[in-house]
Amino acid sequence: MSSPLSTENTRTYETIAAAIRYIRQHAKHQPSLTEVATAVDLSEHHLQRVFSAWAGISPKRFLQYLTKEHALQSLKSSADSLTAAYTAGLSGGSRLHDLMISCEALTPGEIKAGGAGVELRYGVALSPFGLTLLGWTQRGLCYLAFLDDDATERYTELCQQWPNAIMLQDKPGADALLKRIFPSHPQPQKLHLLLRGTNFQIKVWEALLNTRSGQFYSYSQLATATGSPKAQRAVGSAVGANNIGYLIPCHRVIRESGESGHYRWGAERKQAIHGWEYAKAMRESEDDEKQSP
Repeated sequence: MSSPLSTENTRTYETIAAAIRYIRQHAKHQPSLTEVATAVDLSEHHLQRVFSAWAGISPKRFLQYLTKEHALQSLKSSADSLTAAYTAGLSGGSRLHDLMISCEALTPGEIKAGGAGVELRYGVALSPFGLTLLGWTQRGLCYLAFLDDDATERYTELCQQWPNAIMLQDKPGADALLKRIFPSHPQPQKLHLLLRGTNFQIKVWEALLNTRSGQFYSYSQLATATGSPKAQRAVGSAVGANNIGYLIPCHRVIRESGESGHYRWGAERKQAIHGWEYAKAMRESEDDEKQSP
């Protein structure tokens, strides 16, 4: 499979997003490959090829994965595993897409200082899900936003979070970070995240770091995992306040009904990540089976 950061795959994301949009809008009658291909102005063969190359699964398999029945089953099966992971003290250091994620939080004093004296590097880089804006300091990655004709707004948002920092544009550094996050040849990597939020928000984000790729989780499950089962609304606010897209996987949180729900960086992108993660989890499972004696 080609590198997920290749130019061809990145450009293909726009087509995939359009296909996902059509599938979501017509999911009730299970659109055929012909219907989806016509909607995105491609032949069936071409759509099948580019969709499978990008997502790792066929459009039909992707549609099956995004059905409400599958989502509800995933919610049911993921509840105990999430609670067990969190209560076992795994927060802040779990495996995510071959990455070992560790994190620390800014202190109230550091937040008040607004990054005074800190060099904050930033840059735009291509991901499998479109352009991203990244921000990082020597202590770790603090910002990852997906862009949709809103680069100026996202840059302003980053600056507002670090008003007194020394801003340094670093395109090569951003490209290097994206290659670590989405490696063409997966291998163990270490990434450090620098979190800015309330104690409760950070608790929710740490719980998200313990979720499994290819699974869905509800707001109530996250609330229970963090020891505050009645704080579903606050959990929702914490999920929406996440500034490090994908790595803190708020995209895995869906509604109790099985509906995908909102996503800060777009519903189609959220479902694209769902399918991409699911395909990756399937391949990893198959590889593990092959290696088993």
